[in-house]
Amino acid sequence: MSDRSPRNRAPQRRPDPVRQLAYRVIRQVTAEDGYANLVLNKTLRDQRMSGRDAAFCTELVHGTLRWQGTYDAVLARCVSRPLPELDANLLDLLRLGTHQLLRMRVDSYAAVNEMVTLTRAEAGQSRSGLVNAVLRKVSQRTLDQWITTIAPAPEDDEYGYLAIAKAHPRWVIGAFDDALGVRGLERDLVDLLDADNDPPRVTLVARPGLAELDELIEAGATRTRWSQYGAVLQGGGDPGRIGAVATGRAGVQDEGSQLVATALATAPLEGDDARWLDLCAGPGGKSALLASLANQKDALLTAVEPQKHRADLVRSNLRAIPGDHQVLVGDGTKPTWPAGWYDRVLADVPCSGLGALRRRPEARWRRTPDDIAELQPLQEALLSSAITSVRPGGIVAYVTCSPHYAETRAVVDAVLDSRSDAVVEDARELFPGVPSLGGGPDVQLWPHLHSTDAMYLALIRRT
Repeated sequence: MSDRSPRNRAPQRRPDPVRQLAYRVIRQVTAEDGYANLVLNKTLRDQRMSGRDAAFCTELVHGTLRWQGTYDAVLARCVSRPLPELDANLLDLLRLGTHQLLRMRVDSYAAVNEMVTLTRAEAGQSRSGLVNAVLRKVSQRTLDQWITTIAPAPEDDEYGYLAIAKAHPRWVIGAFDDALGVRGLERDLVDLLDADNDPPRVTLVARPGLAELDELIEAGATRTRWSQYGAVLQGGGDPGRIGAVATGRAGVQDEGSQLVATALATAPLEGDDARWLDLCAGPGGKSALLASLANQKDALLTAVEPQKHRADLVRSNLRAIPGDHQVLVGDGTKPTWPAGWYDRVLADVPCSGLGALRRRPEARWRRTPDDIAELQPLQEALLSSAITSVRPGGIVAYVTCSPHYAETRAVVDAVLDSRSDAVVEDARELFPGVPSLGGGPDVQLWPHLHSTDAMYLALIRRT
Protein backbone atom coordinates (compact mmCIF):
# COMPACT_ATOMS: atom_id res chain seq x y z
CA MET A 1 0.00 0.00 0.00
CA SER A 2 1.32 3.49 -0.88
CA ASP A 3 2.70 5.71 1.88
CA ARG A 4 0.23 8.36 0.66
CA SER A 5 -2.71 6.24 1.75
CA PRO A 6 -5.04 8.04 4.18
CA ARG A 7 -4.38 5.18 6.64
CA ASN A 8 -0.73 6.23 6.96
CA ARG A 9 -1.26 9.99 7.23
CA ALA A 10 -0.64 11.65 10.57
CA PRO A 11 -3.82 13.11 12.04
CA GLN A 12 -4.22 16.80 11.33
CA ARG A 13 -3.85 19.19 14.22
CA ARG A 14 -7.00 20.77 15.50
CA PRO A 15 -7.16 24.56 15.43
CA ASP A 16 -6.71 26.49 18.64
CA PRO A 17 -10.29 26.91 19.97
CA VAL A 18 -9.74 30.52 21.08
CA ARG A 19 -8.44 31.62 17.69
CA GLN A 20 -11.22 29.71 15.97
CA LEU A 21 -13.82 31.43 18.14
CA ALA A 22 -12.27 34.85 17.45
CA TYR A 23 -12.29 34.18 13.71
CA ARG A 24 -15.95 33.20 13.74
CA VAL A 25 -16.88 36.34 15.66
CA ILE A 26 -14.95 38.45 13.16
CA ARG A 27 -16.82 36.75 10.31
CA GLN A 28 -20.16 37.62 11.92
CA VAL A 29 -19.08 41.24 12.17
CA THR A 30 -17.66 41.61 8.66
CA ALA A 31 -20.04 39.36 6.73
CA GLU A 32 -23.29 39.90 8.63
CA ASP A 33 -22.85 43.52 9.81
CA GLY A 34 -22.80 42.42 13.43
CA TYR A 35 -21.62 44.65 16.25
CA ALA A 36 -18.35 43.38 17.65
CA ASN A 37 -19.11 44.06 21.30
CA LEU A 38 -22.53 42.40 21.15
CA VAL A 39 -21.48 39.37 19.11
CA LEU A 40 -18.34 38.80 21.17
CA ASN A 41 -20.05 39.13 24.55
CA LYS A 42 -22.80 36.70 23.54
CA THR A 43 -20.27 34.23 22.15
CA LEU A 44 -18.12 34.31 25.27
CA ARG A 45 -21.20 33.71 27.43
CA ASP A 46 -22.47 30.90 25.23
CA GLN A 47 -19.06 29.18 25.25
CA ARG A 48 -18.56 29.91 28.96
CA MET A 49 -15.13 31.31 28.18
CA SER A 50 -13.52 33.46 30.85
CA GLY A 51 -10.17 34.50 32.29
CA ARG A 52 -7.13 34.48 30.05
CA ASP A 53 -8.89 32.77 27.16
CA ALA A 54 -11.64 35.43 27.13
CA ALA A 55 -9.07 38.24 27.31
CA PHE A 56 -7.04 36.69 24.46
CA CYS A 57 -10.16 36.22 22.33
CA THR A 58 -11.25 39.81 22.99
CA GLU A 59 -7.89 41.20 21.91
CA LEU A 60 -7.88 39.04 18.78
CA VAL A 61 -11.34 40.26 17.76
CA HIS A 62 -11.18 43.93 18.71
CA GLY A 63 -7.56 44.37 17.66
CA THR A 64 -8.07 42.77 14.25
CA LEU A 65 -11.14 44.90 13.56
CA ARG A 66 -9.61 48.10 14.97
CA TRP A 67 -6.45 47.89 12.84
CA GLN A 68 -8.14 46.47 9.74
CA GLY A 69 -7.26 49.38 7.46
CA THR A 70 -3.58 49.26 8.38
CA TYR A 71 -3.43 45.50 7.97
CA ASP A 72 -5.09 45.69 4.57
CA ALA A 73 -2.40 48.13 3.45
CA VAL A 74 0.28 45.71 4.67
CA LEU A 75 -1.38 42.69 3.08
CA ALA A 76 -1.70 44.53 -0.23
CA ARG A 77 2.12 44.46 -0.38
CA CYS A 78 2.25 40.74 0.43
CA VAL A 79 -0.48 39.31 -1.80
CA SER A 80 0.07 38.99 -5.53
CA ARG A 81 -3.49 40.02 -6.48
CA PRO A 82 -5.78 42.86 -5.36
CA LEU A 83 -7.33 42.24 -1.95
CA PRO A 84 -10.92 42.65 -3.24
CA GLU A 85 -10.33 39.53 -5.36
CA LEU A 86 -9.67 37.40 -2.27
CA ASP A 87 -12.49 35.50 -0.65
CA ALA A 88 -13.76 37.51 2.30
CA ASN A 89 -13.21 34.63 4.72
CA LEU A 90 -9.61 34.26 3.56
CA LEU A 91 -8.99 37.98 4.00
CA ASP A 92 -10.32 37.83 7.57
CA LEU A 93 -7.95 34.93 8.30
CA LEU A 94 -5.03 36.97 6.98
CA ARG A 95 -6.06 40.01 9.05
CA LEU A 96 -6.31 37.86 12.17
CA GLY A 97 -2.84 36.43 11.55
CA THR A 98 -1.38 39.87 10.81
CA HIS A 99 -2.68 41.23 14.09
CA GLN A 100 -0.91 38.50 16.02
CA LEU A 101 2.33 39.13 14.14
CA LEU A 102 2.39 42.92 14.33
CA ARG A 103 0.62 43.95 17.53
CA MET A 104 0.56 40.99 19.91
CA ARG A 105 3.25 39.22 21.87
CA VAL A 106 2.81 36.02 19.92
CA ASP A 107 5.85 34.16 18.59
CA SER A 108 5.84 34.56 14.81
CA TYR A 109 6.45 30.86 14.15
CA ALA A 110 3.57 29.89 16.42
CA ALA A 111 1.28 32.56 15.00
CA VAL A 112 1.83 31.42 11.40
CA ASN A 113 1.44 27.74 12.23
CA GLU A 114 -1.73 28.31 14.23
CA MET A 115 -3.24 30.36 11.42
CA VAL A 116 -2.33 27.72 8.81
CA THR A 117 -4.07 25.11 10.95
CA LEU A 118 -7.10 27.37 11.40
CA THR A 119 -7.22 28.06 7.66
CA ARG A 120 -7.18 24.36 6.90
CA ALA A 121 -10.17 23.85 9.18
CA GLU A 122 -12.18 26.91 8.10
CA ALA A 123 -11.29 27.43 4.44
CA GLY A 124 -9.76 24.15 3.25
CA GLN A 125 -6.33 22.68 2.67
CA SER A 126 -5.92 24.50 -0.66
CA ARG A 127 -5.93 27.91 1.05
CA SER A 128 -3.45 27.08 3.79
CA GLY A 129 -0.41 27.44 1.51
CA LEU A 130 -1.35 31.00 0.57
CA VAL A 131 -1.91 31.96 4.22
CA ASN A 132 1.46 30.45 5.16
CA ALA A 133 3.31 32.33 2.42
CA VAL A 134 1.60 35.70 3.01
CA LEU A 135 1.98 35.68 6.78
CA ARG A 136 5.65 34.77 6.50
CA LYS A 137 6.12 37.88 4.35
CA VAL A 138 4.24 39.96 6.92
CA SER A 139 6.48 38.65 9.71
CA GLN A 140 9.64 39.94 8.00
CA ARG A 141 9.00 43.50 9.26
CA THR A 142 7.76 45.06 12.47
CA LEU A 143 4.66 47.26 12.44
CA ASP A 144 6.78 50.42 12.57
CA GLN A 145 8.86 49.19 9.65
CA TRP A 146 5.74 48.43 7.66
CA ILE A 147 4.31 51.89 8.37
CA THR A 148 7.55 53.50 7.20
CA THR A 149 7.38 51.37 4.05
CA ILE A 150 3.74 51.89 3.02
CA ALA A 151 2.62 55.23 4.51
CA PRO A 152 3.31 58.62 2.93
CA ALA A 153 5.72 60.90 4.77
CA PRO A 154 3.81 62.87 7.44
CA GLU A 155 5.25 66.16 6.24
CA ASP A 156 3.89 65.50 2.74
CA ASP A 157 0.48 64.04 3.62
CA GLU A 158 -0.34 64.15 7.33
CA TYR A 159 -3.81 62.62 7.08
CA GLY A 160 -2.57 59.90 4.74
CA TYR A 161 0.22 59.02 7.15
CA LEU A 162 -2.11 58.96 10.15
CA ALA A 163 -4.62 56.82 8.27
CA ILE A 164 -1.97 54.06 8.08
CA ALA A 165 -0.14 54.69 11.35
CA LYS A 166 -3.26 55.15 13.51
CA ALA A 167 -5.79 52.98 11.64
CA HIS A 168 -8.51 55.55 10.98
CA PRO A 169 -10.12 56.41 7.62
CA ARG A 170 -8.81 59.65 6.21
CA TRP A 171 -12.23 61.35 6.28
CA VAL A 172 -12.66 60.54 9.99
CA ILE A 173 -9.25 62.03 10.78
CA GLY A 174 -10.23 65.22 8.96
CA ALA A 175 -13.55 65.42 10.79
CA PHE A 176 -11.83 64.97 14.17
CA ASP A 177 -9.27 67.63 13.31
CA ASP A 178 -12.03 70.06 12.36
CA ALA A 179 -13.96 69.28 15.55
CA LEU A 180 -10.94 69.96 17.74
CA GLY A 181 -10.45 73.29 15.97
CA VAL A 182 -14.10 74.27 16.42
CA ARG A 183 -13.79 73.63 20.17
CA GLY A 184 -10.72 75.86 20.38
CA LEU A 185 -8.61 73.02 21.79
CA GLU A 186 -4.96 72.39 21.19
CA ARG A 187 -4.37 70.35 18.08
CA ASP A 188 -3.84 67.02 19.89
CA LEU A 189 -5.10 64.94 16.99
CA VAL A 190 -2.59 62.12 17.50
CA ASP A 191 -3.56 61.80 21.16
CA LEU A 192 -7.22 61.49 20.14
CA LEU A 193 -6.49 58.78 17.57
CA ASP A 194 -4.32 56.90 20.07
CA ALA A 195 -7.11 57.05 22.66
CA ASP A 196 -9.52 55.59 20.09
CA ASN A 197 -7.14 52.66 19.70
CA ASP A 198 -6.84 51.93 23.43
CA PRO A 199 -9.04 49.04 24.60
CA PRO A 200 -11.96 50.56 26.53
CA ARG A 201 -12.49 50.06 30.22
CA VAL A 202 -15.61 48.40 31.59
CA THR A 203 -17.45 51.26 33.30
CA LEU A 204 -20.39 50.66 35.60
CA VAL A 205 -23.15 52.90 36.92
CA ALA A 206 -24.72 52.48 40.34
CA ARG A 207 -28.30 53.54 39.70
CA PRO A 208 -29.19 56.04 42.44
CA GLY A 209 -31.65 54.82 45.01
CA LEU A 210 -31.01 51.20 43.99
CA ALA A 211 -27.29 50.57 44.45
CA GLU A 212 -24.39 52.23 46.23
CA LEU A 213 -20.95 52.73 44.76
CA ASP A 214 -19.46 50.88 47.70
CA GLU A 215 -21.15 47.71 46.47
CA LEU A 216 -19.35 48.00 43.13
CA ILE A 217 -16.06 48.88 44.81
CA GLU A 218 -16.29 45.82 47.05
CA ALA A 219 -16.64 43.78 43.85
CA GLY A 220 -13.31 45.09 42.56
CA ALA A 221 -14.21 48.39 40.87
CA THR A 222 -12.76 51.85 41.49
CA ARG A 223 -14.52 55.21 41.34
CA THR A 224 -14.61 57.11 38.08
CA ARG A 225 -13.11 60.59 38.02
CA TRP A 226 -16.18 62.65 37.17
CA SER A 227 -19.46 60.79 37.58
CA GLN A 228 -20.69 60.42 41.16
CA TYR A 229 -22.43 57.20 40.12
CA GLY A 230 -19.62 55.59 38.12
CA ALA A 231 -17.03 52.89 38.77
CA VAL A 232 -14.45 51.16 36.57
CA LEU A 233 -14.23 47.39 36.77
CA GLN A 234 -10.52 46.74 37.15
CA GLY A 235 -9.05 43.96 35.06
CA GLY A 236 -12.17 43.68 32.92
CA GLY A 237 -14.11 40.49 33.37
CA ASP A 238 -17.81 39.78 33.20
CA PRO A 239 -19.76 42.55 34.97
CA GLY A 240 -22.71 40.17 35.23
CA ARG A 241 -20.96 38.40 38.07
CA ILE A 242 -21.65 41.45 40.27
CA GLY A 243 -24.95 41.10 42.08
CA ALA A 244 -26.05 44.70 41.53
CA VAL A 245 -25.49 44.38 37.77
CA ALA A 246 -27.16 40.97 37.54
CA THR A 247 -30.30 42.33 39.23
CA GLY A 248 -30.46 45.59 37.25
CA ARG A 249 -29.68 47.86 40.21
CA ALA A 250 -26.46 48.78 38.40
CA GLY A 251 -25.46 48.57 34.77
CA VAL A 252 -22.67 48.93 32.25
CA GLN A 253 -22.52 52.53 31.02
CA ASP A 254 -19.74 54.78 29.78
CA GLU A 255 -18.92 57.66 32.10
CA GLY A 256 -19.69 60.18 29.36
CA SER A 257 -23.24 58.83 29.01
CA GLN A 258 -23.66 59.10 32.78
CA LEU A 259 -22.50 62.72 32.74
CA VAL A 260 -24.85 63.94 30.00
CA ALA A 261 -27.86 62.19 31.55
CA THR A 262 -27.02 63.62 34.97
CA ALA A 263 -26.63 67.10 33.45
CA LEU A 264 -30.19 66.98 32.11
CA ALA A 265 -31.53 65.73 35.46
CA THR A 266 -29.77 68.43 37.49
CA ALA A 267 -30.24 71.44 35.19
CA PRO A 268 -32.08 74.25 37.05
CA LEU A 269 -35.82 74.22 36.42
CA GLU A 270 -38.58 76.46 37.75
CA GLY A 271 -42.10 75.17 38.18
CA ASP A 272 -43.33 71.65 37.52
CA ASP A 273 -40.80 68.85 37.33
CA ALA A 274 -42.96 65.74 37.15
CA ARG A 275 -42.80 64.50 33.54
CA TRP A 276 -39.58 63.48 31.80
CA LEU A 277 -39.17 62.13 28.26
CA ASP A 278 -36.44 60.05 26.63
CA LEU A 279 -37.23 60.57 22.96
CA CYS A 280 -34.80 58.01 21.44
CA ALA A 281 -34.48 55.52 24.26
CA GLY A 282 -33.05 52.26 22.92
CA PRO A 283 -31.27 50.29 24.26
CA GLY A 284 -32.11 52.04 27.53
CA GLY A 285 -28.95 52.75 29.49
CA LYS A 286 -29.64 56.46 29.81
CA SER A 287 -33.35 55.72 30.38
CA ALA A 288 -32.48 53.62 33.41
CA LEU A 289 -30.27 56.32 34.92
CA LEU A 290 -32.88 59.01 34.20
CA ALA A 291 -35.68 56.93 35.72
CA SER A 292 -33.60 56.41 38.85
CA LEU A 293 -32.93 60.15 39.09
CA ALA A 294 -36.58 60.94 38.32
CA ASN A 295 -37.65 58.81 41.28
CA GLN A 296 -35.68 61.10 43.56
CA LYS A 297 -37.84 64.03 42.38
CA ASP A 298 -41.15 62.13 42.29
CA ALA A 299 -41.11 62.41 38.50
CA LEU A 300 -42.05 59.80 35.90
CA LEU A 301 -40.12 58.94 32.74
CA THR A 302 -41.62 58.09 29.37
CA ALA A 303 -39.17 56.29 27.08
CA VAL A 304 -39.93 56.22 23.34
CA GLU A 305 -38.26 53.85 20.90
CA PRO A 306 -39.38 53.14 17.29
CA GLN A 307 -38.12 49.55 17.08
CA LYS A 308 -39.94 46.95 19.14
CA HIS A 309 -36.92 44.78 19.91
CA ARG A 310 -35.02 47.83 21.18
CA ALA A 311 -38.05 48.90 23.20
CA ASP A 312 -37.87 45.47 24.84
CA LEU A 313 -34.25 46.22 25.75
CA VAL A 314 -35.38 49.48 27.36
CA ARG A 315 -37.96 47.58 29.41
CA SER A 316 -35.27 45.15 30.47
CA ASN A 317 -33.05 48.02 31.61
CA LEU A 318 -35.93 49.48 33.61
CA ARG A 319 -36.98 46.19 35.17
CA ALA A 320 -35.44 46.88 38.60
CA ILE A 321 -36.51 50.53 38.84
CA PRO A 322 -39.70 51.17 40.81
CA GLY A 323 -42.36 53.57 39.57
CA ASP A 324 -44.86 53.81 36.75
CA HIS A 325 -42.27 54.64 34.09
CA GLN A 326 -43.55 54.00 30.57
CA VAL A 327 -41.94 52.52 27.46
CA LEU A 328 -43.69 53.37 24.19
CA VAL A 329 -43.02 51.98 20.73
CA GLY A 330 -43.29 55.01 18.48
CA ASP A 331 -41.64 57.55 16.21
CA GLY A 332 -40.17 60.45 18.15
CA THR A 333 -40.59 62.75 15.17
CA LYS A 334 -44.38 62.21 15.28
CA PRO A 335 -45.43 62.80 18.90
CA THR A 336 -48.64 61.24 20.16
CA TRP A 337 -48.61 63.46 23.25
CA PRO A 338 -49.63 67.13 23.53
CA ALA A 339 -47.13 69.86 22.76
CA GLY A 340 -45.40 71.20 25.84
CA TRP A 341 -46.34 68.13 27.88
CA TYR A 342 -42.91 67.37 29.39
CA ASP A 343 -40.60 69.22 31.77
CA ARG A 344 -37.32 67.61 30.75
CA VAL A 345 -36.56 65.88 27.44
CA LEU A 346 -33.56 63.86 26.35
CA ALA A 347 -32.97 63.67 22.59
CA ASP A 348 -30.09 61.20 22.32
CA VAL A 349 -30.38 61.01 18.55
CA PRO A 350 -29.18 58.29 16.16
CA CYS A 351 -25.73 59.26 14.92
CA SER A 352 -22.59 57.92 13.25
CA GLY A 353 -21.16 56.66 16.55
CA LEU A 354 -17.76 58.16 15.75
CA GLY A 355 -17.43 59.05 19.42
CA ALA A 356 -17.44 55.38 20.47
CA LEU A 357 -14.79 53.93 18.17
CA ARG A 358 -12.99 52.50 21.22
CA ARG A 359 -15.99 50.25 21.90
CA ARG A 360 -17.13 49.66 18.32
CA PRO A 361 -13.89 49.17 16.39
CA GLU A 362 -15.66 48.05 13.22
CA ALA A 363 -17.63 51.32 12.96
CA ARG A 364 -14.70 53.31 11.60
CA TRP A 365 -14.56 51.11 8.49
CA ARG A 366 -18.33 50.75 8.17
CA ARG A 367 -19.34 54.42 8.25
CA THR A 368 -18.96 56.83 5.31
CA PRO A 369 -19.40 60.61 4.90
CA ASP A 370 -22.73 59.86 3.20
CA ASP A 371 -24.02 58.43 6.47
CA ILE A 372 -23.49 61.78 8.17
CA ALA A 373 -25.48 63.61 5.52
CA GLU A 374 -28.27 61.02 5.60
CA LEU A 375 -28.64 61.20 9.39
CA GLN A 376 -28.75 64.99 9.66
CA PRO A 377 -32.43 65.48 8.63
CA LEU A 378 -33.52 62.88 11.21
CA GLN A 379 -31.40 64.53 13.90
CA GLU A 380 -32.92 67.92 13.14
CA ALA A 381 -36.45 66.49 13.14
CA LEU A 382 -35.92 64.78 16.50
CA LEU A 383 -34.45 67.90 18.11
CA SER A 384 -37.32 70.03 16.82
CA SER A 385 -39.81 67.46 18.15
CA ALA A 386 -38.05 67.48 21.52
CA ILE A 387 -38.32 71.27 21.80
CA THR A 388 -42.00 71.16 20.84
CA SER A 389 -42.58 68.41 23.44
CA VAL A 390 -41.15 70.42 26.36
CA ARG A 391 -43.11 73.14 28.15
CA PRO A 392 -42.02 76.80 28.19
CA GLY A 393 -39.21 77.01 30.73
CA GLY A 394 -38.46 73.30 30.31
CA ILE A 395 -35.12 71.80 29.33
CA VAL A 396 -34.01 69.71 26.33
CA ALA A 397 -30.69 67.85 26.19
CA TYR A 398 -29.55 67.26 22.62
CA VAL A 399 -26.99 64.43 22.80
CA THR A 400 -24.90 62.56 20.25
CA CYS A 401 -22.08 60.06 20.59
CA SER A 402 -20.10 61.91 17.95
CA PRO A 403 -17.84 64.96 17.81
CA HIS A 404 -18.54 65.54 14.10
CA TYR A 405 -19.55 69.17 13.54
CA ALA A 406 -22.38 68.20 11.18
CA GLU A 407 -23.97 66.06 13.92
CA THR A 408 -23.46 68.49 16.79
CA ARG A 409 -23.42 72.27 16.52
CA ALA A 410 -24.63 72.28 12.93
CA VAL A 411 -27.83 70.45 13.92
CA VAL A 412 -28.47 72.70 16.91
CA ASP A 413 -27.86 75.86 14.86
CA ALA A 414 -30.12 74.69 12.02
CA VAL A 415 -33.03 73.91 14.34
CA LEU A 416 -32.75 77.05 16.45
CA ASP A 417 -32.42 79.21 13.35
CA SER A 418 -35.77 77.83 12.18
CA ARG A 419 -37.69 78.73 15.35
CA SER A 420 -37.77 81.55 17.89
CA ASP A 421 -38.89 79.72 21.02
CA ALA A 422 -35.64 78.15 22.28
CA VAL A 423 -32.14 79.18 23.38
CA VAL A 424 -28.95 77.29 24.15
CA GLU A 425 -27.76 77.60 27.74
CA ASP A 426 -24.26 77.11 29.09
CA ALA A 427 -24.02 73.47 30.15
CA ARG A 428 -20.47 73.55 31.49
CA GLU A 429 -21.48 74.31 35.08
CA LEU A 430 -23.35 70.99 35.13
CA PHE A 431 -20.02 69.14 34.77
CA PRO A 432 -18.32 70.15 38.02
CA GLY A 433 -14.59 69.50 38.10
CA VAL A 434 -14.43 68.29 34.50
CA PRO A 435 -11.64 70.15 32.64
CA SER A 436 -11.15 71.03 28.96
CA LEU A 437 -14.80 71.60 28.07
CA GLY A 438 -13.99 74.34 25.57
CA GLY A 439 -15.61 77.74 25.27
CA GLY A 440 -19.21 76.57 25.64
CA PRO A 441 -22.10 76.93 25.77
CA ASP A 442 -22.31 73.30 24.64
CA VAL A 443 -20.09 70.50 25.96
CA GLN A 444 -17.94 68.02 24.07
CA LEU A 445 -16.25 65.18 25.93
CA TRP A 446 -13.19 63.42 24.46
CA PRO A 447 -11.53 60.01 24.87
CA HIS A 448 -8.05 61.53 25.14
CA LEU A 449 -9.01 64.28 27.60
CA HIS A 450 -11.72 62.67 29.73
CA SER A 451 -11.31 58.89 29.15
CA THR A 452 -14.95 58.81 28.02
CA ASP A 453 -16.68 58.34 24.71
CA ALA A 454 -16.83 61.56 22.69
CA MET A 455 -20.28 62.55 23.95
CA TYR A 456 -21.78 65.88 22.89
CA LEU A 457 -24.42 67.85 24.83
CA ALA A 458 -26.32 71.02 23.99
CA LEU A 459 -28.70 72.19 26.72
CA ILE A 460 -31.68 74.02 25.24
CA ARG A 461 -34.40 75.85 27.14
CA ARG A 462 -37.86 76.44 25.67
CA THR A 463 -38.72 80.10 26.00
